[in-house]
Amino acid sequence: MIATGKLRDLGQSLWLDNITRGLLDSGTLRHYIDALAVTGLTSNPTIFDQAIRDSADYDDDIAEAASTARSKEDLFFSVALADLVRAAELFEPVFARTDGVDGWVSLEVSPLLAHDTPRTVAAARALHRRAGKRNLFIKIPGTPEGLPAIEEAIFAGIPVNVTLLFTTEQYLAAADAYLRGVERRIAAGLNPAVASVASFFVSRWDVAVSGKVPSTLTNRLGIAAGKCTYRAYQEWLASRRFQRLANSGARPQRLLWASTGTKDPKAPDTLYVEALAAPFTVNTMPEGTLKVFAEHGRVVEALPPDGGNAEEVLAEFAKAGIDIGALAQRLQDEGAASFVKSWTDLMERVDQKSAAIRRAS
Repeated sequence: MIATGKLRDLGQSLWLDNITRGLLDSGTLRHYIDALAVTGLTSNPTIFDQAIRDSADYDDDIAEAASTARSKEDLFFSVALADLVRAAELFEPVFARTDGVDGWVSLEVSPLLAHDTPRTVAAARALHRRAGKRNLFIKIPGTPEGLPAIEEAIFAGIPVNVTLLFTTEQYLAAADAYLRGVERRIAAGLNPAVASVASFFVSRWDVAVSGKVPSTLTNRLGIAAGKCTYRAYQEWLASRRFQRLANSGARPQRLLWASTGTKDPKAPDTLYVEALAAPFTVNTMPEGTLKVFAEHGRVVEALPPDGGNAEEVLAEFAKAGIDIGALAQRLQDEGAASFVKSWTDLMERVDQKSAAIRRAS
């Protein structure tokens, strides 16, 4: 059995962190589902920006939608949803077989709305309705500004992929926002089974401290931070608060490992995938990481529920002068700023592509 199948049998879901029209048209995504045990998919503005920039696959859709689109964002969502709806349909058998636990695709709401909870929730609701697919997550950042929108979206019954989480504290804040939304649904007599994942970003930790710590700590910070959060996740699942809600029909918000591609060329290309193999979690992998893991990845043992020696490793970083809390806040702030920049670049790309198509017609 190939490594991706072993990871699935261990109890972890493998999602692809990529989507392009070519992946769909060529049957590659279908192959990943059938041969590599892929059971979901995530997207982001950078992925779509590169896909639109690097091919003519979207030209016809852009030309057709341009005449009726109300804005650049509306035009982009027309194009993006065309891909994501097709992907969602490919994953519908998984979604049905797992009763909605797996088989999801994700679309990001505009990060320009981060400080406006009502508009974020309205946009999330509109996008979910527009897609018409139950297995579509709306991505909302787990920043302080995003937490109220997460709660409101869950209360509104919108499945949410919480992004940009770097620490246990940030994860728990996102989990609390999720639970508040669920509790409000129960109080209002609504079905509490609203799906969600909490996306913890791994490799950016190690990029941030590269060259600033002793060689013995190289590429260890992201894994240690992830392990600490996994322990908190296990405690959250076992908490009386969640168990009371589960008894009323609530679903657990699964922990998702994001940013799991190895950035250091000297490090193993399957580093983060192997280290964070854990049941009842998701790993969303870049396409390159998925393929190399399938080729030569190893699944030795599952991550222990207590996170192993993660606290000791974080203490070593503290001794080396790394302020974990300050760095985590910086990473989240930089990530949010990067999302805005990627979104702006994407809107410019769509506008330029639309203008070029009009000139050529």
